[in-house]
Amino acid sequence: MDELIERFYAAFDRRDGDAMAACYAPDARFSDPVFGWLDGDQTRAMWRMLTGRAADLRVELAEHEADGSTGSARWIARYTFAQTGRPVVNEVRARFRFADGLIAEHVDKFSFWRWSRQALGPSGLWLGWTPQLGLRVHREARAGLSRWMQERDGAVPAGAQDADEGRRGDADRRP
Repeated sequence: MDELIERFYAAFDRRDGDAMAACYAPDARFSDPVFGWLDGDQTRAMWRMLTGRAADLRVELAEHEADGSTGSARWIARYTFAQTGRPVVNEVRARFRFADGLIAEHVDKFSFWRWSRQALGPSGLWLGWTPQLGLRVHREARAGLSRWMQERDGAVPAGAQDADEGRRGDADRRP
């Protein structure tokens, strides 16, 4: 499964959302502090959307390990946050569960406060640790994904109106 992790992050660095999507099982699940839990279709669409919009994204796979059923990675993303034009360097820890040679579950964790102070500037610095800012960013991200999926497929994705509970899991909210 080491090769799968390497292939996934190489595709991410190339901004190849289709190659990333091909690494996931049909019923895969993904979670991170911004989007919360996504089903397989939403996960594949999210990567296609993010890589399609990323003009200057660079991804470095810093370390990884895997066995037949689980894996982990530490990766670093460098990009300009489109909404503010601010540079971001985000260090992420990923946990994977594999099934049939594909990613069945993928959980990314990073400091939302650290990310928000870079991406959002002063509002992120002062409010990034609060649930209110996290909820606002989550809702905007999910709405953007729903719009993107609807534009491509003409259908509203399942869970587009998802509940906010569990959206950030145990992500690090504080400095």
